[in-house]
Amino acid sequence: MKAGKNDAKLLKLAIEIGVGYAKKRGFSDFDKGISPKDKVECIYRLLVKDKLIQPLATDKEDGPNMKHKLILWITRQLPEEHPLLK
Repeated sequence: MKAGKNDAKLLKLAIEIGVGYAKKRGFSDFDKGISPKDKVECIYRLLVKDKLIQPLATDKEDGPNMKHKLILWITRQLPEEHPLLK
């Protein structure tokens, strides 16, 4: 999987929107001490549980693949003309 030029920004946006989604679902806010890696995993698992993204195969569930799934998810949520998609 090749990284795109805006992947870091897309991941950051996916985490921000994912945290907002989690709050709307009734989860408390993530503490300042929670690592980005843990946030990615929590958001990934919530989106899989809510059937908003398809789960990875068990042997493929690792940090880079979860990040990639979140990037794919957020790219589908953004309008085509969004600057991060260019």
